[in-house]
Amino acid sequence: MVIPPFLMTGDRIRIVSPAGKVQKDKVLQSIELLQDEGFEVVIGKHVFDNHFQYSGRDQQRASDLEEAIHDSQTKAIICARGGYGTVRIIEKTDFSPLIKNPKWLVGFSDVTVIHSALNKLGIASIHGAMPGFFIEDKKPTQSFFSLMEILTSGKSQFQIPGNPLNRAGTCSGELVGGNLSMIYSLQGTPWQLETSGKILILEDLSEYLYHLDRMMQNLRLAGQLKNLAGLVVGGFTDMKDNESPFGKSAYEIILEAVQDDHFPVCFDFPAGHIPKNLALMLGSNYHLEVSENSQLTRQTK
Repeated sequence: MVIPPFLMTGDRIRIVSPAGKVQKDKVLQSIELLQDEGFEVVIGKHVFDNHFQYSGRDQQRASDLEEAIHDSQTKAIICARGGYGTVRIIEKTDFSPLIKNPKWLVGFSDVTVIHSALNKLGIASIHGAMPGFFIEDKKPTQSFFSLMEILTSGKSQFQIPGNPLNRAGTCSGELVGGNLSMIYSLQGTPWQLETSGKILILEDLSEYLYHLDRMMQNLRLAGQLKNLAGLVVGGFTDMKDNESPFGKSAYEIILEAVQDDHFPVCFDFPAGHIPKNLALMLGSNYHLEVSENSQLTRQTK
């Protein structure tokens, strides 16, 4: 995997919105925070556009992303928010300039679509907080500081409290994944995730429990769970149930899908649609140790 250069004071960051329309005041506050950290910030032309639920029409959102990709002075591209819509522009976007001039792509949730495209190209990217999660109660969040640390130094080491559903063990491998719904939406496409021998991280928001089961069974039947090195499970937030209960929690559904396998499984990792959304370098190698207090550490050699 190609690891883009880490950020330095004065570097240019571009803000784009490849999916849902954004809350302008939140983004502007976060831009000021990035500027206070010493970065030059450029906002895409259509970041604050509004086309129904999207931040501009498909071609407008794609053009902002491509302009950021082609700008040789830009060192990082931070997506303003997720929502829905990135899958509609993925085939309209040429990522090939990043092979010669790699730069960081930051986001989570719907941005998993871009992470998957970059993984196919062999370029690492950052699963981490977006501007709406940079500030809370007028103060920078832990999610923001985690993102700054990985962007400027590559440091990524976490200790995770135990969960009764954890499956103990150790493994090492390339970290891939992100939002489960987006991974599911890319099945059978050129951007379908390759998981064999890798550590898979999953998170999701506001899905029905039976939808979650369907997606996990899809990954299982496709053979994408069988040969994992390990599984890291982040937030599965605001999950919904039908009037007739499904009968299992989100974590129990996930664990059942991998019950016949033997790799380590770590639940409750602080990533996803939760206040503490710590940054991870997708495409980089990590070591996972699941025990009473689990550890996930990026390997730099």
